[in-house]
Amino acid sequence: MPISATADTSKTVKLERYNSYLRKIHSTKVLNASSKVLFRATLLVALVLVLLFAINYPPLSDSRAAAAHHLHRRSFLSTGIFSSSSSSSSLGGGAAWEKRVRQSSTAKRQHGLSVLVTGAAGFVGSHCSLALRKRGDGVLGFDNFNDYYDPSLKRARQALLEKQQVFIVEGDLNDGPLLRKLFDVVPFTHVLHLAAQAGVRYAMKNPQSYVASNIAGFVNLLEVTKAANPQPAIVWASSSSVYGLNTENPFSEEHRTDQPASLYAATKKAGEEIAHTYNHIYGLSLTGLRFFTVYGPWGRPDMAYFFFTKDILHGKSIDIYRTQDNQEVARDFTYIDDIVKGCVGALDTAEKSTGSGGKKRGPAQLRVYNLGNTSPVPVGRLVSILEGLLGTKAKKHLIKMPRNGDVPYTHANVSLAYRDFGYKPTTDLAAGLRKFVKWYVGYYGIQPRVKKENSHAEDSV
Repeated sequence: MPISATADTSKTVKLERYNSYLRKIHSTKVLNASSKVLFRATLLVALVLVLLFAINYPPLSDSRAAAAHHLHRRSFLSTGIFSSSSSSSSLGGGAAWEKRVRQSSTAKRQHGLSVLVTGAAGFVGSHCSLALRKRGDGVLGFDNFNDYYDPSLKRARQALLEKQQVFIVEGDLNDGPLLRKLFDVVPFTHVLHLAAQAGVRYAMKNPQSYVASNIAGFVNLLEVTKAANPQPAIVWASSSSVYGLNTENPFSEEHRTDQPASLYAATKKAGEEIAHTYNHIYGLSLTGLRFFTVYGPWGRPDMAYFFFTKDILHGKSIDIYRTQDNQEVARDFTYIDDIVKGCVGALDTAEKSTGSGGKKRGPAQLRVYNLGNTSPVPVGRLVSILEGLLGTKAKKHLIKMPRNGDVPYTHANVSLAYRDFGYKPTTDLAAGLRKFVKWYVGYYGIQPRVKKENSHAEDSV
C-alpha cells in the first residue's frame, strides 16, 4: 500500500508539471501573437498619423510653408473629391457637379465661345466673366480663393457671378487631375488665363508663391491644354512690369524686356518665354496681354488707389513715392472696362490652336499686346482727385521710392492692339476714380459719411 500511494502521488505531480508546461507554452504563444498584433496596430496608427501630419504640416520653412501648405491641401481635397456625390461641393465630382460645369460652360448664343476663366473670382477675372456671359458666351470660372488679400471680396465677386449663372470651380492651377477633369467634361474653345500671384512688393516676402503660381501653375495649365482634343486658344495676362528698367517711352511691344526689376516681373517674363515654347512645340495658340495698372470697382485692396481711399477716409497718412532724383512717380492707370474690352477683343481674334492630343499639326498664332490708357498720371494727381471725391484732405508723407522692384514710370503704346482688334481706351482717371469711389463707399457701407461732400467734390474734378 505505501508503495502504491507513492506511485500515485508521483504520477499526479508529473501530470501537474506537464499541464503547467502546456499552460506556459500556450501563454507564451498568446503573448507573442498579442505582441505582433499590438506592434502591427501601433505601426499602422503611426503611419496614419505621419500621413496626416505630412498632409497638413509639410516640412517647409518660412515663406514657402504657407504657399506649399495651401497648395497641398487644395490638391488633396480637389482630387479626392471626385468620388463624392455631394451636389453642393464646388471642388468636383458627381453627376450634379458635372451638370453645373456643363451648364455654365454652354454658350447661350449661336457660335458663342466656351471659355475657362482662371482667376475668375479676381478683379479682372470677374469683370471679364460677367462681360462674356452678358453677351451669351459659356463661362466656367476657376479660382483657389487664396488669402493674399481679403477672401471675402473674392466671395462677393463669386456671388455676383452666380447670379449670372457663372459657376466657379474651386481649385489650384497645380492640380493636374482637376484641370484634366474639367477638359474631359467640357470641350473649351478658349482659355482666359488670369490667375496669378500679383503684387511687386509681396514678392520680397513670399517669392515661392510667385514661382508656384506664375510659372509652375502656368506650365501645368499648358500641359493640360496641349493634351486636350480639341486644343483651346489661350489668352493670358502678362504685365507691363516686364518692361522693367526700360527707359524708352512709351513702352512698345518691340522694346527689350530682359531687364526685370522685380521677381513678379521676372515670373511674367518667364511666362512669355514659356508661351513661346508651347506654341512652337505643341501648336498652342497663345496671346499675352501686358496690363498697365488696372483700377476700378471691385478692385484689388493692395493697389495704391484702393488703400489710399481707405486711409484718407480713416484719417491715416499715406506714403507718396518720389524717385531717387526727386521726380514724381507716374502710372498709366487703365480703367477696368477698357481692359475687359481688350481681353474680349483678344479672345475674338485668337486663331485656333493647330495641335491635337499634344501633337503639332502646323504653325500656330503667337501674340503679345499692351493694354494701357496711354496717358500716364503722377501719383500726386491721383491723390488730389481722391481728395476731391471724398471731400477729405489727405495726410501726405512724401518719401523716396524704396528699392523694392517698383519702376518710376509706365506709359503704354497700344497701337498694335488697336490695329488688330480695335482696342481704344475711353475712360480717363477722374471719371474712372469717380466710379470706383461710388462703389467703394457703397460696398463698405460708408455712403452717408461722404455723400454730403460728393456733390461739390465731383465738380472739382
